[in-house]
Amino acid sequence: MQKLTQWLNQGYFHKHCFAKHFENNVFVKQTGNKGLPALLLIHGFPTSSYDWQPIWDELTQHFHLITLDMVGFGYSDKPTDFPYSFDAQANLIEDVVASIGIEKVHILSHDYGNTVTQELLARQHDAQQNQTPLTFEILSSVLLNGGIFPEVIHPILIQKLLLSPIGFIVAKGMGYNAFKRNFDNICSINIEENELRKYWQLIQHNQGNRIFHKLIQYMKERVKYRDRWVGALQQNTSPMRFINGLEDPISGRDMLKRYQELITNPDTISLAGVGHYPQVEAPEQVLEHAFFFWKKHNIINE
Repeated sequence: MQKLTQWLNQGYFHKHCFAKHFENNVFVKQTGNKGLPALLLIHGFPTSSYDWQPIWDELTQHFHLITLDMVGFGYSDKPTDFPYSFDAQANLIEDVVASIGIEKVHILSHDYGNTVTQELLARQHDAQQNQTPLTFEILSSVLLNGGIFPEVIHPILIQKLLLSPIGFIVAKGMGYNAFKRNFDNICSINIEENELRKYWQLIQHNQGNRIFHKLIQYMKERVKYRDRWVGALQQNTSPMRFINGLEDPISGRDMLKRYQELITNPDTISLAGVGHYPQVEAPEQVLEHAFFFWKKHNIINE
């Protein structure tokens, strides 16, 4: 668990006030030369910012990196009374970025984090329409596997159970073995046992498995706000790339096909033999294709 302890020790806790008299501790980690472009990394469900550990050191050579555990995830607080919504998580990210004093960012996101990115892009578009402005500018986006088009998501059994009326019972009863089975199912290249146990430790931190059924409500939210968030991608004028592990049973081939159908001049990368967690399963490939994108758009130098 040495890498996990090191990850924690290199971060800090930011106090986020999401409502009057309601404050949460949020784990934040940043590193790299502040004179370099800022890259904001947004993690997925049900894991945490630690997902970026396999590519973190390489990225620090080219970016000022910023990541966080959103409320309900990783080392951050996991209250039962938090409004677990993409709107609330986007507010959190705006707060964290403002606290650092960053005005322009590039984004690398995965899964749940993609929809947070979509909400941030929607806010950026709102600002262009003289509505409430986003507090920072998004200069580019790289999206990894995730449910950006809810009509082609294929939820697995555990997701369906957590969404059901007995979801709170399923959440309380989930143990490591069930967690591992599900990860083995969604990842084409199996994640090492010692790494999976770190993920599980982070989920259990602050009794996180008791709120699984609350977090999973994001799947309903994606359907409800589908037009806003798909529209955010279609209206986006900044560079954007979608890197997709094709063997992902939840958001693999069908998600990539839908992206190519709905996004004008789509910039997409297919990763054969890779599942739902490309940054962990195939970090070298993710770095190769992300760096090509950033160099192509003069975001970083050769």
